Amino acid sequence: MSDAGDDVDGLTVGQVASRLGVTVRALHHWDEVGLARPSLRTTGGYRLYTAGDLERLHRIVVYREVGLGLDRIRAVLDDSATDVPGALRAQRAQVAERIERLQQLSAGLDRMIDAHERGLLLTAEQQAAIFGPQWNPDWPAEARQRYGDTVQWRQYAERSASRGPQEWQAVADAMADLERALGDAMGAGVAPGSPEANRLAERHREAFTSYFPLTRQMQVCLGRRFESDPEYAAHYDGIRPGLAAWFRRVVDANARAHGVDPDTATWQ
Repeated sequence: MSDAGDDVDGLTVGQVASRLGVTVRALHHWDEVGLARPSLRTTGGYRLYTAGDLERLHRIVVYREVGLGLDRIRAVLDDSATDVPGALRAQRAQVAERIERLQQLSAGLDRMIDAHERGLLLTAEQQAAIFGPQWNPDWPAEARQRYGDTVQWRQYAERSASRGPQEWQAVADAMADLERALGDAMGAGVAPGSPEANRLAERHREAFTSYFPLTRQMQVCLGRRFESDPEYAAHYDGIRPGLAAWFRRVVDANARAHGVDPDTATWQ
């Protein structure tokens, strides 16, 4: 009962598993379902495999490695009417489809990694064309350094990974339309706390979801920054003088209307 040389009759389950690189459990299962039964048994009932059994098992392992299911393997091995080349071609087509899907997944993962590290997957030229000449292409890197460990940065990166120039142009256009509407409302004398002003505050929250979900408390914090940060204030006041301070009052009033105290609001 040696497993050396060409004498393979009488191999145990463990010996066969070692030779083929499969598990003993798999061999037991193939026996139970009638796919590969050992031809011999010891007096104690233990399975013993012959050279013919081993050859069949080799073929099962090969077909399994190329992705055929057990029922299909049984047909290939036992049904003389089975078109073996046709079955293998069909399996090759399925493998090619899986490879394509995996390549797409790999490309998507690359974009996701890049978005988490860079924020915007746009060239400096694309950024200037979309966001305007006042846009600083260093801002995404600065934001990554400042906010990279926050939930909001992760949410922003996940949105960014799926966007190209056209999608970002739509985001920029929507924000520009909102800012024009804010300037027009201020110029028309719309009062903070009025229904129209509250609608504009909610419209701002909705537009901001292009970057990440914005709670009313977070919006209050943004309103403070729009007024106090020189760059933000210059941007809003460039649309209409005093817009940054007016918009903060709009946001604060809308927050109060929804039970949020602007004086104690935090980024949450």
